[in-house]
Amino acid sequence: MEFLWCLVVGLMTACGVFLMLERHIVRFLFGMILVSNAINLAIFVAGRLTRGNPPLIASDALLPAAGYANPLPQALILTAIVIGFGLLLFTLLLAYRAIKELGTADMDKMQHAEAEQ
Repeated sequence: MEFLWCLVVGLMTACGVFLMLERHIVRFLFGMILVSNAINLAIFVAGRLTRGNPPLIASDALLPAAGYANPLPQALILTAIVIGFGLLLFTLLLAYRAIKELGTADMDKMQHAEAEQ
């Protein structure tokens, strides 16, 4: 099952990088978000996907029971989702403002339009 998720992460990363190579700024931003989600999924898969025991330590034990799901990657992903959402909103508003000011969404044309001003 984890091999399948690794393939999904690879496919998401490849699609994200492909979109980031586009000259259109909105496609670039969608690619950036896709790569960010692929990284989150990779961290989640690294923490083991189990339906086993909860990560609780018994009163007479030093370690959790075998087969538990590690809660640390889940906490890291939750933080990354919140930060990624804030970054997405900021960059979308910045791109909207740039498109409105420069009159184009092509990054090469944006660079030339900025040099002319």
